[in-house]
Amino acid sequence: MKLFLIILIVLFTIPIFGQQNITLQECYELVTINYPLARQSQLLESQSQLNTDIISNAKLPQLSFDVQATYQSDVIEVPIPNSTIEPLNKDQYRATLSVNQLIYNGGITDAALNLETTQLKTKQKQVEVNLYQLKQKINQLYYSILLTQEKDALLNAKQKQLEAKLDEVKAGIRYGMLLPTSNKVLEAELLRINQQFIEIESNKTLLIQSLSIFIGQSLDASTTFQNPSIEIVFNTDLNRPEFELFQLKKEEISSSEALVAKNNTPKLFGFATGGYGNPGLNMLDNSFQAFYTLGVKLNWNVFDWNSNKKQRESLLMNKELVDIETETFKLNTNIELNQQQKEIEKNEAFVTSDLEIINLRKDVLKSADSQLKNGVITSSAYITELTNLFEDENTLVKHKIQLQLAKANYNVIKGQ
Repeated sequence: MKLFLIILIVLFTIPIFGQQNITLQECYELVTINYPLARQSQLLESQSQLNTDIISNAKLPQLSFDVQATYQSDVIEVPIPNSTIEPLNKDQYRATLSVNQLIYNGGITDAALNLETTQLKTKQKQVEVNLYQLKQKINQLYYSILLTQEKDALLNAKQKQLEAKLDEVKAGIRYGMLLPTSNKVLEAELLRINQQFIEIESNKTLLIQSLSIFIGQSLDASTTFQNPSIEIVFNTDLNRPEFELFQLKKEEISSSEALVAKNNTPKLFGFATGGYGNPGLNMLDNSFQAFYTLGVKLNWNVFDWNSNKKQRESLLMNKELVDIETETFKLNTNIELNQQQKEIEKNEAFVTSDLEIINLRKDVLKSADSQLKNGVITSSAYITELTNLFEDENTLVKHKIQLQLAKANYNVIKGQ
C-alpha cells in the first residue's frame, strides 16, 4: 500500500515540476544573452584588448637584427703612392642589432589608446541597440501565443456548451419533443470544433518554436505564458539606447580629433646599434671588427599641405552628421509613439463596444436556448446564435491582446 502511494505521488509530482512558466520580461532578458548577435560583445572586447596591446607596444624598445653580405665592383682606395694602407675587400659582411626607444611623441600613443577604448564602447553599444530592436519581434510572437491560448480556452468552452446541449437534444428526441435529426447539426459542429483545435494547436506550436529560437530557450506546448499587466504613461520622454550610441559616436569623433591633432607633433627617439663586420666603422681597417653607435633622433613633419587641418574639419562634419542622425531618430520615434498611442486608444474603444455586443449576444442565445428546448427553433438556428457569440468573444479576445501588444510596443519604442 505504501509503495502504491509513493508511485501516485511521483506520477502527480512530475508534471508539476516539469511544467515551465515564462514571462515577457524573461524573454527580453534571454534574447540579450542567447541570441547569436550577443556573442559579438565579448569578441569585440577581446579584439580591443589585442589592439590595445599593439598600440601600447609603441612605448617599448623596438629591436631589429640585420645581416648582410655584399660584393662591390669598386671600393674606396687611398690615392697615396707606396702607401701601406690596404684597400678594402670588395666582399663585405655586417651583422647588427639595433634598439630604438620612443622618448617623446606628443601623447600620440595615449590618444590612440583613448580612441580604441571609445571605439569599443561604440561597437558594444551598437550590439546592445541591435538586440534591443528585437524586442518588438518578441512582443509579436509572445502576444500571438497568448492569443492562441485565449482562442483555445474559448473553443473549449464552446465545445463543453455544445456537448451539454447535445445531451439535452438527445433527451428531447427520445421523448419526442424534438425532430430525430436535431442532434446531427450539433454533432457536425463538434467535429468542426475538433478541426479548429488542430489548427490552433498547429499555429501555437509554430509560434512557440519561433520564439524558442529567438530566445535560445527550449519551449513547448506545455509552457505557460504569463499575460503581463502593462502600465503606460503617454509622454515623449525617450530613453532609448540609440541616444547613448549617438553620444558615443560623437565621443569617438572627439577622440579621433585629438589623435589627428597630435600627428604633426615632434617625435624624439633614442637609438643604439651594435654590430660585427668587415669593415667596421673604421673604413681604413680591412678586418672584422665589433662596433656600436648611440644617439637620439628628432622627427618633425613641419608642413603637410594642411592635410591635418582638413582631416579635423572632416571630423567636425561627422559630428554634424551624427546630430542630424539623432534628430531624425527622435522625430521618427515620436511618430511611432503617436501611432502606437492611437492604436491603444482604438483597441480600448473596441473592447468597450465588444463587451456591449457580447452582453446582447448572450441575451439572444439565452432566448434561443429556451426556444430550442421547446422545439420552436431548430438546432441550426441555435448554433448560429452560439457561433455569433463565440465569434464576438473571439473578437474581444483579439482586441484585448492587440491592446496589450500596442502597450508593450509603446513602452519598447519609448525605451522603458
